[in-house]
Amino acid sequence: MAELSKLPQNIRTPLFLTWLGLWAERGVRAFWPLWSVLFVLAAAVLFNGFSLFDGLALWLLVGFFAGAFVVTAWQGQRQFIAPSRSDALRRLDATLPGRPLAALLDTPAVGRGDASAEAMWRTHLQMMAQRARLARAVPPELSQRQRDPYALRYVAAVALGMALLFGSFGMGRGPEGTPDGAALASGPAWEGWLEPPRHTRLPALYLNDIPEGALDVVQGSRLTLRVYGAEGVDVRETVSGTPVDETQIAAMRKDFTVRQAGEVEVTGTDGRIWQIALRPDQVPTISHDGEIETTPEGEMTLPFWAEDDYGIVSGTAEIALDLPNVNRRYGLTPDPEPRDIVRVDLPMSFSGNRQAFGEILREDFSQHPWAGLPVTISLSVTDAQGQVGKSAPISVPLPGRSFFDPMAKAVIEARRDLLWNRTNGARVDQVLRAVTWLPEEVFRDMDNFTELQAIQVRLQEGIATGGLTSEARDELAEALWALALALEDGDLENALERLRQAQERLSEAMRNGASPDEIARLMEELRQATQDYMRELAERNGDENDPDAQRSGEATELTQDDLQAMMDRIQRLMNEGRMAEAQQLLDELMQMMENMQVTQGQGGQGQQALDQLGDTLREQQDLSDDSFNELNQRQNGQGGQPEEGEGQGQGDLADQLAQRQQALRDELQRQEGNLPGAGTDEGEAARQSLRDAGRAMDEAAEALRDDNLGRAIDRQAEAIERLREGMRSLNEALNQQDGQQQAGGQQGQGRPAEDGRQDPLGRREGNGAPLGSDNDMLQGEDAYRRAEELTDEIRRRSSEAERPEEERDYLNRLLDRF
Repeated sequence: MAELSKLPQNIRTPLFLTWLGLWAERGVRAFWPLWSVLFVLAAAVLFNGFSLFDGLALWLLVGFFAGAFVVTAWQGQRQFIAPSRSDALRRLDATLPGRPLAALLDTPAVGRGDASAEAMWRTHLQMMAQRARLARAVPPELSQRQRDPYALRYVAAVALGMALLFGSFGMGRGPEGTPDGAALASGPAWEGWLEPPRHTRLPALYLNDIPEGALDVVQGSRLTLRVYGAEGVDVRETVSGTPVDETQIAAMRKDFTVRQAGEVEVTGTDGRIWQIALRPDQVPTISHDGEIETTPEGEMTLPFWAEDDYGIVSGTAEIALDLPNVNRRYGLTPDPEPRDIVRVDLPMSFSGNRQAFGEILREDFSQHPWAGLPVTISLSVTDAQGQVGKSAPISVPLPGRSFFDPMAKAVIEARRDLLWNRTNGARVDQVLRAVTWLPEEVFRDMDNFTELQAIQVRLQEGIATGGLTSEARDELAEALWALALALEDGDLENALERLRQAQERLSEAMRNGASPDEIARLMEELRQATQDYMRELAERNGDENDPDAQRSGEATELTQDDLQAMMDRIQRLMNEGRMAEAQQLLDELMQMMENMQVTQGQGGQGQQALDQLGDTLREQQDLSDDSFNELNQRQNGQGGQPEEGEGQGQGDLADQLAQRQQALRDELQRQEGNLPGAGTDEGEAARQSLRDAGRAMDEAAEALRDDNLGRAIDRQAEAIERLREGMRSLNEALNQQDGQQQAGGQQGQGRPAEDGRQDPLGRREGNGAPLGSDNDMLQGEDAYRRAEELTDEIRRRSSEAERPEEERDYLNRLLDRF
């Protein structure tokens, strides 16, 4: 192709590789039946398959292979068309925008001799040359799924592979391994096989190929000896622990299981002696692999590590009441009613490798009678031989949900006493009547008081009839649990009420000296409640008909960063043990939240875009979970990914997943066109992240259409990560725009303090007062040293990976500013 000189030099390599790919693609398409026939023929030869036939049957088999070879070779030669460089050029050009390679080889049909037209043509060629530099080699399409729906080519390849591993060119044996006439004439013969237990996944051994001597054998292996011509052949063994069965020798076969070390001897022609050394099946082991943690909802997480030489079959966690360590006071004074040990199955490894793996047991025991009481937790695992390995028991209070509302705590304690022993019924009734003596002072919602009265009536009726039955006791316990949840959570639809409850729980925890983990959890709950309240208030500020929304003249204006800084300050004070200062600042935050006007920077189009992206992210996560569940079911049910053409129902499900993935991709593309934040670095970063997410979605959809669930899950994980990055960048872009708007047009809102009063932190009180202080808080000769100490502390905390991402982002912003 002389015209190739018109093309840039950099496309010659991708053009050549594309041309080679076309050769491979067309060769595979035309000749896969031919090499499949050759693979099967080679496998038959290596497995000595022709020795099973003789006479006419053998000639028919040879004729079949010869005919198949001729037909497939003729069809392949007829279908194969050698690709030209022009074909490769067209294939490569089709992957580039605007087909620049064809344009570079073109000549103008009109305008020759016209200087302006020729200049325009030269400019066009320059643009096409720039696009041509993007050329990359096009990979060949080697899949033959449409032409070979039953994957016959893979069957032939597997047959050849097995023949290369286990076959030979020996022609001395006939059907079923029977010796030929020469072997029989020379005297008696024998064969032996040693099969390890199936759970070891070890291959069987052919004893005729193993020289006599020491032999390492797994305990429980099956040894089979077959004798051809019993005269002169004898079998002696001391590994089974049972006497030799002479009838088996007469029947020319002996089977036994290796249970102990010993000796196996075959006398006669080609006799052997093996000294059997036993390789014991080790007992599995399991141990705790970290601290027990509890979620806010009461779910326990217990990590563990398990090992076995050949793999673990199952595992169990046993939880027993640690009665000697129970504080036997009040309702726990009587002996507890007998209860069975709690047994739950341990999760096994999803990867299929159960020789050494770590997993996490997740269970919620909040409603169990032993919740909060001392228990012992023991873990055990079992292997295929039935051997059991146990961990050392640990003594801990049984994890469960924590209650902070005083009335909810009283109800939960009454429930625990009732489940401990039914004889506590009268005491429980007395305690409940005592704590509800003045109901209007302890119940925010009198409906809860009415429900508690109904429970007390049922309890009193059960006591009056001669004692509570177990069924009545369990029904009362269920009703008390539901009441405690209602008392603890309250009206969750009211964001301000939820914020007050979060503040009260945190204050209660600080007064009672709760653990650092519990305080950190409650602080996170306060952050979430604050965000929910701000979101609701922002929505109400947008409603002109809502009288509560018009409060700009008498409200304190706060931003997201102000609230974040204030809550970080509260948490820092609590971590340092300065609970009184933390409580004072917490009260001030609550007062400000109840009288605030939110500076809403993410409303309108920006908030709508974030909400839509959040919906897309959740749907992508759900789709990834469904894909993973389908892959896991295939591995558990079929031992791995099915071959092409197998499992029509599975293929249909993969197509459905692909359609859902494509619909998500189309929705994301629509959202990209309406994305705010244009013209900023953060906005462009958000757009690039969403483009990357779209590309990963396209690849995931293609993998699902090809029924490749493993690759689809990888691409879906990448799409989820890119979506998160895009949302973070978009949020930063919107915050930056809001900051510019506030700096330009929202200064001076609110009223200054009328009397110049200051709070304990040095800030002016009054509506419209700034959050910071104008006073110089670092006067004196130690000012520079103190500033350096504060900077070092901020750097140290910003580098701690265990801190929340929001906190580290805030600390990094402080470092960037100061």
